[in-house]
Amino acid sequence: MYNVQRQSQILEILEREGQVDVNKLAPNFNASKETIRRDLKAMESSGLLQRTHGGAILIGNGYSQGNELPLFARNIKNFDIKQRLCKEASKLLEDGDTIFLDNSSTTMNFLHYIPQNIKITVVTNSIQVLLSAVKNNKNDNITVISVGGSFNLKNYSVSGMLANQAAKDIFPDKAIISCRGINALNGMTDGSFLEVEVKRIMIKNSKTLILLLDHSKFGQNGVVSFGSLDNIDFLITDPAVNKENFQMFNGCKVKIIIAPQNAD
Repeated sequence: MYNVQRQSQILEILEREGQVDVNKLAPNFNASKETIRRDLKAMESSGLLQRTHGGAILIGNGYSQGNELPLFARNIKNFDIKQRLCKEASKLLEDGDTIFLDNSSTTMNFLHYIPQNIKITVVTNSIQVLLSAVKNNKNDNITVISVGGSFNLKNYSVSGMLANQAAKDIFPDKAIISCRGINALNGMTDGSFLEVEVKRIMIKNSKTLILLLDHSKFGQNGVVSFGSLDNIDFLITDPAVNKENFQMFNGCKVKIIIAPQNAD
C-alpha cells in the first residue's frame, strides 16, 4: 500500500471516529508504529490533524468555510475513489484529442490512465500534471502545454493575467475538471479565487466538459462559483453517492457515469 493510500484511510477513520491510536493503526495496516507516526506527522503538517501522545485527533481546519487546503492534503482525501474516476474518464478520450486538466487533486493523476495507443495534447495550469507527464509519457504519446502565469507554491498551480490570456487562445476538445462542491443553487464552486478564471475560460472554449466528482462533494459549497450545471456534459462519480443528488440535473444535458467499485 502506498503512503497516500494509507493516509487516505487514516483520514477516513479520523473523520468517522475523531481520533486514532498508533497502536491500533499499525496492525490494521500491517505497518510499523514508526511508519504510522511518519504518516501522522505528514498529515499534521498539512493541517489535517493534531498529533497527541500515542495518536492524533481531528481538528477543524476551515475547509468547509473556504480556506483552501494544500494540494497534498486534498490529494489524500478519497484517494482510491479519485483514481477510479480518472480511469473511467480516460475511456472518453479519442485519438488526437486536446484536453484541459485543471489543478485539482482529482485530475492530477489522470495521465496515468491515458491509453498508450492514442496521442493527445494536454493543456494545464497544474505543475503536478506537468511532473506526472515525465513519468507517464513512455510512448511519447502525450504533448503537454502549460498556460504559464504566476506560481502558487501552496498548490503547485499557475494563474493570473498571463495564464488567463494564454487560455483564451486555446480551444480543447474536452475539459476534464473537478471542484470543491456542487449544488442546485450555485452550480460548480471552488475554493481558490486564483484558479477559477482559467477554469471558466476552458469551460467556455471546450467542446465537452467532463466533471469528476466523488460523493463527498455533492451539496457542498466553495467560496466562488465558476460554472452552471448546464455546462456539464459528463459527470463521473462513485457508487457511494446518494442518488437523490442527481435530481439537481433534471432538465440538464449531463450524462451521469458511475465509476465501478472494483476498478483497478
